[in-house]
Amino acid sequence: MQFQKGQSGNPAGRPRGSRNKASMRLHEMLEQSAESLFNKAVEMAMAGNIAALRLCLEPLLPTHKNLPTHKNEPLFCEMPPLAKAADAVAAIAGIASAALAGDVTADEAAKLTKVMSLYVKALEANEFEDRLALLERTDLKRMGAVRNGAPIASNAGAIESERKG
Repeated sequence: MQFQKGQSGNPAGRPRGSRNKASMRLHEMLEQSAESLFNKAVEMAMAGNIAALRLCLEPLLPTHKNLPTHKNEPLFCEMPPLAKAADAVAAIAGIASAALAGDVTADEAAKLTKVMSLYVKALEANEFEDRLALLERTDLKRMGAVRNGAPIASNAGAIESERKG
């Protein structure tokens, strides 16, 4: 039987953000021997092996509880709900504060801010389409009134009343 388009073959599958047991065990082992690895990495770096230093230190560098230790791990942070474009201002201010406090890296803050920017653009496009449709309907009504012999009047009041209603 073929899977339905757009539906997972295993809806109760592995949750997002979960890691396999081998990766978790390796991470635990690295954390337990972090000091000796650091000492060895410094020793090797002093001998000229920069790659060894980078390889050993990358998993150990993020020390804050909110920072992911791998590039593809989800970032957990509190965000205000986003219902309108104005809400993005508070969200971006929170992201900037978190970056300044060291809760997120500058790169993560930039990525989150880009998501906010895309969200605001989508909201603006949606609002523009709604306003354009309203103007077109109002214009069609006005043109219908002109054909029926009614004088052309300013339609600013009509647009505003239809927009509210």
